[in-house]
Amino acid sequence: MAVKISLINMKGGVGKSTLTVNLAWHFAGYLEWSKRVLVVDLDPQFNASQYLLGVSEYEKILNSKKPTIWNIFEQGTKTPGAKSSALKASDVILTHRTFTNGGSPTGGCIHLIPSQLELAYSLKNPGQNKERRLAKLLSEVEDQYDLILIDCAPTESVLTTAAYLSSDWLLVPVKPEYLSTIGLPLLVNSMQEFKSEYDESKLELAGVVFNAASNYFPEEALAKRTVKEIAKKNGWYVFTSGVSYSRSYPKGAREGQPIFRTSYRRWSQVKTFQQFAEEFAKRVGL
Repeated sequence: MAVKISLINMKGGVGKSTLTVNLAWHFAGYLEWSKRVLVVDLDPQFNASQYLLGVSEYEKILNSKKPTIWNIFEQGTKTPGAKSSALKASDVILTHRTFTNGGSPTGGCIHLIPSQLELAYSLKNPGQNKERRLAKLLSEVEDQYDLILIDCAPTESVLTTAAYLSSDWLLVPVKPEYLSTIGLPLLVNSMQEFKSEYDESKLELAGVVFNAASNYFPEEALAKRTVKEIAKKNGWYVFTSGVSYSRSYPKGAREGQPIFRTSYRRWSQVKTFQQFAEEFAKRVGL
């Protein structure tokens, strides 16, 4: 069965999509891992989808009217433009990349359930058990993957509940900067409310990772200390390996490449990401 992880923070701009895509590439693309990875884009801003597919290929998907994550939530509704008939997992999953070594398949792959802007409409119209539909669909295919990564929207909504119900773990990226803690109290309350309503869930928090850190002193030191205090109070694990800031990450999004394949990347940055990915894998039992 796949290990299912949602990347979440109630504050936007912390690099969830970039981290999601780079983790997918790391575990699928490196020969020593060769994992079967499914990326689920659960954000109406669809950044993970565009990062993986590129703008032109993403637009082709939308123009072809292929079902997206939005259609999963709108099954059985009368929402204009949404395909309301029952969907199978194969209807919405795209094969993005299959990895080979010397021409032979390694077993590693990245598949994608893309998002689209219309997913925001689902936030306005919850109910009808929409929050359970993603978990139900993923249960059809989780034995076909080693890792399922869910890129979440930075807001409390039906999408958040859907992510919780679909996940074994939560990973919380935090930028070590002023106002970095804004989303954490909201996340504490969100998880507590979810646990009280869905007491059968075994959802756990894998930990907090400092993302896009630049070692700017003393601002980052202060922000990290504040985050660690909140984490300690709530019994949250804080990863000892962080992800440092690098211009190669936005460049990689433009090129459709991970940090270790981006042009003119610095291997020190690649190594830093690898260290976090290794700690992350141990933490979630990958």
